[in-house]
Amino acid sequence: MNEQSTVPLPAGDIPAAAAASASLDAVTASSAAPTAADGAGRTGYGSLWRGVPRELGFLLLTMPIAIIGLSVLASLFWTGLGTIVIYVGFFIVVATFYTARAFGLVELTRLDWAGRPAIPRPVWEPADKPRTFWRILFGPWADGHYWLYLLHGMIINPIVSVISWSITIAWTSVALGGLTGWLWLGFIPHGNREFFLSRVVVDAVFGIHSTFDPVAGDRILYLIAGILFAATLPFVTHGLTLLHQAVARGLLGAWPSEALQREVADLSAQRGAAVAAEDQSLRRLERDLHDGPQQRLIRLQMDIAAAERKLADDPEAAASLLREARKQAGDTLEELRALSRGFAPPILQDRGLGAAVDSLAARSTVPVTVESALEPGERFSPEVERNAYYVLAELSANLAKHSGATAGRLVLERTLDTSGRPWLSVWLTDNGHGGAAIVPGHGLSGLAERVHGLRGELVIDSPQGGPSVIGARLPLM
Repeated sequence: MNEQSTVPLPAGDIPAAAAASASLDAVTASSAAPTAADGAGRTGYGSLWRGVPRELGFLLLTMPIAIIGLSVLASLFWTGLGTIVIYVGFFIVVATFYTARAFGLVELTRLDWAGRPAIPRPVWEPADKPRTFWRILFGPWADGHYWLYLLHGMIINPIVSVISWSITIAWTSVALGGLTGWLWLGFIPHGNREFFLSRVVVDAVFGIHSTFDPVAGDRILYLIAGILFAATLPFVTHGLTLLHQAVARGLLGAWPSEALQREVADLSAQRGAAVAAEDQSLRRLERDLHDGPQQRLIRLQMDIAAAERKLADDPEAAASLLREARKQAGDTLEELRALSRGFAPPILQDRGLGAAVDSLAARSTVPVTVESALEPGERFSPEVERNAYYVLAELSANLAKHSGATAGRLVLERTLDTSGRPWLSVWLTDNGHGGAAIVPGHGLSGLAERVHGLRGELVIDSPQGGPSVIGARLPLM
């Protein structure tokens, strides 16, 4: 399939809706970080226990990594400051900034693995600014994130890590030691031992001089302590992990102003894409009108003028010319109707997207089936319906012109993303020869700009040899 064909999904192998969702998940979700719902949903005691292995792994490695980071960063930083007068130190401090950034990213990745919601990362390399040698060399000095990462690696994280690591080790040791004390306490020789913790506790609490077997008393006391510490272990590991997450969010995460800047930049890009898509659509409409109806109308005008000249002298020839003119008028009308159907056909406005897509499939020169997961008669905003129909109309035209396919499927479904936001997904799959790609100035490029201008996504999967699937996902709110 050439540049303007459709995207690959094996026709008949798996449901189109499932393939569509899988493609979009690959585009919009991070495969490494757990979702926010995963971290927020762990409220029950059993759920807290399920998170203990990952949190223990995070906490037990915290202090060794923090001490290594402190040693490396402190050595580099102070060496750099001490030699900055001979210029070599300048480059060492720059290396310290990038090393601190690496340790900070390690901390964020470990928090992801611990099951915490992903913390937004800073934008280290703005897309609108080229990565040059001078920017690499002087950029960290002016970027506050580098200084915060250095502060985290040299001061904050070592302090917090020593505290959390010590609490974790102590709490876990008491829990394990108490639960298993009945096994190993009998192997410890007592000799002339006079201090027994259980006797001290009982005497202090009840104010008496106890006479029970202190060895047995210690075993019972250790078991009770082990049960209590084990029962509270999930709360301790969860709380300490939350402490590290709070520190990382404050020092290592992106600033709210950066998110606002990105949102403004995205909105500007979407507005520009929408304007470019509309401009391209208008240019194509102008070209189609010039190449089609306009030429027919010129021919119609010439036929009518010729019939006027022959009307008195040769009525039969004039009648033949008028019949030809009537045919030209009918063909022009059909062509104008076909052009209007590509934008907003009456059936779309009257009966909705589902009925309009059924009509689109019925007019296709390539056999096309419709698979809709929408409710019968379900309606969306006019903007969403019009653009969803436009996408499918464009893909259907490409299917007939470029794909070499003998069958296709139009798919409509309403989905929710991980944050619960609703989307409308529309797809066209075919069994053609594949090879679809976005080329500037061509059909799929304009389609991608139109979808991006609506804050949506266009997904293309079209390997050489096919099959192909192209999908667009449009936000419903």
